[in-house]
This record gives sequence, C-alpha cells and structure tokens, in this order.
Amino acid sequence: MGTAQAGLGPGELRGFDGLYGLELLWCSDEQVRAQVRVRDELKQPMGLVHGGVYASMAEAMASLATALAVQEGGETAVGLSNATSFLRPITDGTIHALARRLHRGRTTWVWDVRFSDDDDRTCALTRMTIAVRALR
Repeated sequence: MGTAQAGLGPGELRGFDGLYGLELLWCSDEQVRAQVRVRDELKQPMGLVHGGVYASMAEAMASLATALAVQEGGETAVGLSNATSFLRPITDGTIHALARRLHRGRTTWVWDVRFSDDDDRTCALTRMTIAVRALR
C-alpha cells in the first residue's frame, strides 16, 4: 500500500470506531495519524479520558494500516496484543495519535502509538502487535 491521505471522519467509520469518534487523518503501511475529540461520554468517573479509548484507537489504527497492506496477498490483520501506558491525563480538547510501524514480519507486525494532547505533550504510549492471517 502506498501513502494515502485518509480523511475519514467519525461519521464515515463503521462500528465501534465511529461510536467513539475516531478520525483517520493519514494512513500508510509505516505510519498512521488519527484523532478523537474529547466528549463527556469518553471520560471515566474522575473526568479523564477512559483508557479504553486509547487502546481502541491504537488497535484500530494499527489493524487498519496492516490490513490494507496485506489484503492484496489474500491476508487480513487482527489485534494480537495491546499494552498501553498512561502518562498524563487528557480531560478536554483532542486526543492526537501517531502510530509508527516498528516491525513488518510474515505473521506479525508491531506498532508504537504515541498519544498527545493539544499542547503536544505525550499522554499515553501503546505497543500494538498485529497478527497477519490468511483470509478464509
């Protein structure tokens, strides 16, 4: 897959990713940029963005980029492992995410995803492993 401007907003994504408001800004087989605008529904009781939002963003970004890259070979991609560290809370504004591919193997791809706030402060980091499997 070549580099492509994604430009897919929350109304254009199906399923769960559309529900929490994922917006894909850029997608290639090496890098993905996305964002989510913070809403009250995405916060946990203390008023911080729920950790599941970060994990969901990471999985969607890495799975989509991997799947697009391997689909021509008759393969698909699914999340295998998702480990997120929370460093600084986000309470409002926009969650900005940048996923970078670290490893492109035959059966697994590994991505790191950096989440930042509107001031470009690192707020969370995810290591995402994607399984590559034959379509059945």
